[in-house]
Amino acid sequence: MWDDDRIETVEQLRSIYRSPADIAANKDRPRLDDASRRFIERSRFMLIGTHGADGSADVSPRGGPSGFVLTLDDEHLAIADLGGNNRLDSMTNIVDTGRVGLLFIVPGQGETVRVNGAAWITTSAQVLDRFALPRRPKAAVVVRVETTYVHCAKAIYRSGLYNPEAYRELADTPDGAAIMVCQGAVDADLMGSRERLDDAYARELAYERTPG
Repeated sequence: MWDDDRIETVEQLRSIYRSPADIAANKDRPRLDDASRRFIERSRFMLIGTHGADGSADVSPRGGPSGFVLTLDDEHLAIADLGGNNRLDSMTNIVDTGRVGLLFIVPGQGETVRVNGAAWITTSAQVLDRFALPRRPKAAVVVRVETTYVHCAKAIYRSGLYNPEAYRELADTPDGAAIMVCQGAVDADLMGSRERLDDAYARELAYERTPG
């Protein structure tokens, strides 16, 4: 039943939506302007979308202090790899297909900045040495900008992302430990699983913040 009235063509899709306003239709830019560069370099959180050679898609979060993403010039940026679970899903996809979609978020800002383009993994000292981070990253993702534009703030406003009242309303949402317990990935001891997760996060983040 989930396939009932499936949209099969772009013409069908367009028939149920109004045309975009000129400012939305024409907002793509082939390179970064000065304001977008400053926004990206101030950003502390981003989403990176990739796809594999088999067509599978992946979206992963990335975060760090302002400066974990650098704009190398108005057509290139570099994202420091600060470490994660070592599955390397995004980086493997980049090696395989060389394409990314990025969404940059700055806490407190409703608008977001999107970048789409070609990407590759580098260990070049000329790139890695530019990051002013406590620890030099092992690698970085370099992106050649093909299109960039600013997203409107409606999604952020609708979600209440920065609204403390929304935090209270959603306080009973299962956390990561609860989900892993439900999946059988960790012991059924929810409190113990939460504590182990928090301890692991604290150790890993403390290591990243220690110069070396």
